[in-house]
Amino acid sequence: MRIVRWFCAAPLALFLFSFQSLAADWPPISPEELKMTEEPSAPGAPAIILYRQVDRDDSGLTAHENNFTRIKIFKEEGRKYADVEIPFFKERGNNIVHVGGRTTHPDGSVINFEGKPFDKPIAKAKGLKYMAKTFTLPSVQVGSIIEYWYTIDFSEHLVFDSRWILNDELFTKHAKFSLKPYSSSYSNLHLRWAWHLLPTGTEPPKDGPDHIIRMEVANVPNFQIEDFMPPEDELKSRVDFTYSEDNDAKNADEFWKKHGKKLNGSVESFVDKRKSMQEAVGQIVSPEDTPELKLRKIYARVQQIRNTSYEVRKTQAEIKREKEKGNSNVEDVWKRGYGDGLELNYLFLALARAAGFEAHSIFASDRRHYFFNPALMDADKLDSDLILVKVSGKDFFCDPGAAFTPFGMLIWPETGVQGLLLDKEGGSWVRTPDLEGKLTITFTGLEAVSRRLEERNEDETDRKKTLEDEAREYVPAAIEVELTNKPDWVSSSDSLVAEYRLKIPGWVSGAGRRALLPVGIFSATEKNVFEHEQRVHPIYFEFPSEKIDDVSINLPLGWQVSSLPSAQDRDLKGARYVLKAEDNKNAVHLSRQLSLDLMFLDPKYYAALRNFFQLVRTGDEEQVVLQPIGARAAN
Repeated sequence: MRIVRWFCAAPLALFLFSFQSLAADWPPISPEELKMTEEPSAPGAPAIILYRQVDRDDSGLTAHENNFTRIKIFKEEGRKYADVEIPFFKERGNNIVHVGGRTTHPDGSVINFEGKPFDKPIAKAKGLKYMAKTFTLPSVQVGSIIEYWYTIDFSEHLVFDSRWILNDELFTKHAKFSLKPYSSSYSNLHLRWAWHLLPTGTEPPKDGPDHIIRMEVANVPNFQIEDFMPPEDELKSRVDFTYSEDNDAKNADEFWKKHGKKLNGSVESFVDKRKSMQEAVGQIVSPEDTPELKLRKIYARVQQIRNTSYEVRKTQAEIKREKEKGNSNVEDVWKRGYGDGLELNYLFLALARAAGFEAHSIFASDRRHYFFNPALMDADKLDSDLILVKVSGKDFFCDPGAAFTPFGMLIWPETGVQGLLLDKEGGSWVRTPDLEGKLTITFTGLEAVSRRLEERNEDETDRKKTLEDEAREYVPAAIEVELTNKPDWVSSSDSLVAEYRLKIPGWVSGAGRRALLPVGIFSATEKNVFEHEQRVHPIYFEFPSEKIDDVSINLPLGWQVSSLPSAQDRDLKGARYVLKAEDNKNAVHLSRQLSLDLMFLDPKYYAALRNFFQLVRTGDEEQVVLQPIGARAAN
């Protein structure tokens, strides 16, 4: 969810919450539901969602959302849904409250959840930690019905965009959704909504006489997870709600022109400190520097400034003790030596202009969770900022506010996306370049950036474990691995070097007086990719990549190579697999290359891609045959 606007509102009555009263809105469990053993519309399902209800209220000082879910367990494997995880972002001020649950057995007996949920990290993704309220419902058996409920409290004085996601991991028999929008004489915010892939026969959401928007759905198919698919929310049935001050635009072009002028005014107001920026540039560059070298020096200097976007969130008391003021312009950022990622990008923009470069601010769409569609007129989807600088007729897309990102490179969610290049007329649409990252003995490019971001707040022990665990994922066997160097976690260099001590017990297998050495040592990540015959969703790779393995294995004294697998070079233009094994007298040299110059593929190409990965797996299973020196080949 994205914050739309800080607002002040007239005093409102306190919200008194009672789940006893709210429960009156939930339909009772019927005798038929207690007796159910299967759902004809979801044959073989281990469990289904019988009923789900989501009620959002943005009208008060603290927006909140009530959630209720009722699940029927059909099979033993369905009992796992008794372990409930409610994801949330604590750093954004969201809080999960009023958590409850119960288990109802087929005989109608009820066991309430009496425990206390606890917080735990469930994933790290591109620098953000996903937390979850976690608890387990009691005494769940095959045939049981489980229910749980909770409320999400959002930060005070803020209005958030929201969405209804209709698909779930389980088939949903019936669900209700409602939203009471924010409205106030103190603000001119307006709400618009759009829907995507609604289930067949579903009526779109409607605004009722009480100004509450409602929708009901029935028989919603479960959502199927597949390897390398586009962002899930792009493929699910959903309704998006967006608050905006630009509700009077007649079409998308007019909307974006108006919004672009507003953004441009804000940017220009922040960067308009030309004299102080010229003085700053004089401290960074030399007159004899080439234009590109000047820009590189400016970029490096901006990245040396403390980036508050990547610091652990501070309490209000800590902020007060430090007495750090907010920055009003780029001069403040330069003199105080700190700023968030957006402010650092603005400083880079101002310094580049002061050095004589043509430079522009771009607001782009992050493709991590959705694909941007200008026709929806959702300004908050332009949630990434970067700078375009022209140097000797060449365009450089830069994002110094993204920590650890080398000059001329963007983090992967900002590559290959639409962006609004700002000017006083409202701007124009541009597309960011597609960039490459590759993995060799070192993590390079985007691979290095993402790991530095994810581990920026962790200690050396966690970082060491993360790299060791990742090494284990590459090898399709039990291994012993130890990180032996100290990688450079704090710079923006293009590479992150990790050196391991590696042991793979039993990797060489015996066959009489011969030994068999599989060539695909680091192939585990491709072992189970695209195994299913059918494909529902498009194929989506976050960015093009290339993986190169270069391995030399010293042979034991008295052993030699008896035979080598044939060299392979499979080229599908967008995907290539190269494998070669060589006899270097006392050593075996293995080289393997897997290149994917692909990002988005229609499902109709899935068969060809699946066949390609089957060839990869077949090649990785080839073996080098070893035998004692002097032994006959027949042995």
